[in-house]
Amino acid sequence: MGDGHDDGMLSWDESVFRDEHVFEIDYVPETFKHRESQLESLKYALRPAVRGSRPLNTMVRGPPGTGKTTAVQKLFGELRAQTEVRTVHVNCQVDSTRYAVFSRLFEAIFDYEPPSSGVSFKKLFRQVAEQLVEEDDVLVVALDDVNYLFYENEASDTLYSLLRAHEAHSGAKIGVILISSDLDLDVVDSLDSRVQSVFRPEEVYFPVYDVDEIYDILHERAKRGFHDGVAGRPELERVAELTAESGDLRVGIDLLKRAGLNAEMRASRTVSTEDIEEAYDKSKYVHLSRSLRGLTDSERTLLAVVADHDGEQAGEVYEAFHERTDLGYTRYSEIVNKLDRLNLIEAEYTDVDGRGRSRSLELQYDADAVLDRLEDV
Repeated sequence: MGDGHDDGMLSWDESVFRDEHVFEIDYVPETFKHRESQLESLKYALRPAVRGSRPLNTMVRGPPGTGKTTAVQKLFGELRAQTEVRTVHVNCQVDSTRYAVFSRLFEAIFDYEPPSSGVSFKKLFRQVAEQLVEEDDVLVVALDDVNYLFYENEASDTLYSLLRAHEAHSGAKIGVILISSDLDLDVVDSLDSRVQSVFRPEEVYFPVYDVDEIYDILHERAKRGFHDGVAGRPELERVAELTAESGDLRVGIDLLKRAGLNAEMRASRTVSTEDIEEAYDKSKYVHLSRSLRGLTDSERTLLAVVADHDGEQAGEVYEAFHERTDLGYTRYSEIVNKLDRLNLIEAEYTDVDGRGRSRSLELQYDADAVLDRLEDV
């Protein structure tokens, strides 16, 4: 391996990366492009909080990888830096019950986690609300991937507690931002009537980026994350094209990182088109990997069973699933519905000769890709 700049090769202690963290999914960029109107709508909803009042509740919707989480995190960062408003971002893919959500709120407000057992929800809720009243604080809660609360039938109870906190504890000021990537989920219609009566959210929609916007955003990331000259225009254009095919900006960000690592494997100072094409085989599954990390063991088991019995009838899949888990048909059916709503499988009703209608279960991804990633979770 050469050690000089003249041969275009990296020495052992060099890197193509200026700042590798720029290519992490949770990185919040300094410049956030092509979402000006969405940011303004969110600021409008949050402005009352800056004046000490409850903010407007907001519903943020859009396909995966369209900047929803980044927009909210960017505004939360500004609020924390410039105001006394308390902000808490909850990942509902991880915290998918009312108790888990309020545990995150407790942790943010008191700077330590509540006891892992022995504390009722009622007590947890009271401590959070009373602290907000005592400090005269405004709390803004972002429930990210709120669709997971719906999948677990926890959404109505969670929102009811948040939105009616001021009734039980006069002076409690809590606003809610719901973030959902499930475009088939009608959030308001899916809530209990007791919650619908108080939840009238502002709606902010994040559309898919077009290829020029993707190029613009990825060019900015490459400029901050790579050393000068590592990724040229033709290479960035190819990354943008592949990203546009998926519709998910996170694919492009992951693709840049993996392409950079591939270049380093070759001890090259520049990313080639071959580095990108090779990296795409893994980067195109970034959404799949993220979805798998949010599943329980039994949900992952069912997905593995479906991969082994792709296209078979639900009854046959259940037999194999029951053999592995000993779980009953009711729980099995609930998991099937959840995986279907996550677009990991398609559960489609078909006519079966002599047996009426039955559901056939098909993976929405390549079976080998699913099984490989299940091993890594």
